[in-house]
Amino acid sequence: METTMDIANQYGTLFCPVSALVVFEGRNNGETYVEHYDMDKDGNPVNAHPLTVREASALAKALDTSCQASKAFLKSAGIIPQTVLHIDPSEKGGVIWFTPPGERSMYFSDRLGIPNGKAQVPALVWKASKTSLALYALATSKRPNVGTALYFAPFFNIYRDGNVCMGTVDINIKSSASLEAFTNAWESYFFNSYFSHLISNHNPIKGNCVQLWRRLLQHPEPFPKNVLIKTTKTLKALLQ
Repeated sequence: METTMDIANQYGTLFCPVSALVVFEGRNNGETYVEHYDMDKDGNPVNAHPLTVREASALAKALDTSCQASKAFLKSAGIIPQTVLHIDPSEKGGVIWFTPPGERSMYFSDRLGIPNGKAQVPALVWKASKTSLALYALATSKRPNVGTALYFAPFFNIYRDGNVCMGTVDINIKSSASLEAFTNAWESYFFNSYFSHLISNHNPIKGNCVQLWRRLLQHPEPFPKNVLIKTTKTLKALLQ
């Protein structure tokens, strides 16, 4: 996929070095001494001096904030949405959620000959970590359960196993992202990127994928669920 817009600044912060600490330890008695350095515009340490009480307090506050940020990962801003199916708030965790059928903006590379615009998409099941996304379709608009069958997501740029090829999209999910920010970010990354090709000759629908989306973009209509192809997976497989 290719990015149509730069949305990275919505989900990340650029940090620049402003100071450094060096801890010295006595060889004989094990006593420690901390020296503070300022950083010049090129990132080089300058102005060495003993760590002051004020600087130590600022450091303690920064460390406490970092701890709180890590605990905030995937924490809901309010009541957990009914669309959320599973949450793993660990450092390498992620979320499984579904979205009902609805209209989405879609973008296509010129070589596909499909106009950009809005079209109806089926209900979808999303499984994402901070760095990767897998996507599946549902044949019903009901909230899925562990036994619900999963279908191939009817889009370009998706492998047979459901993993999405994000191409040049710059994924930047903050470690302090709330549950809502996390899911919204992934949906935005996916639908604000260009669809460009089928992967490894994997056609995710019954029929011609190009012709399907060309028709849906030119003649608005509900997504035809009869073109979906069932996978061998159920929702339970995504929980394992």
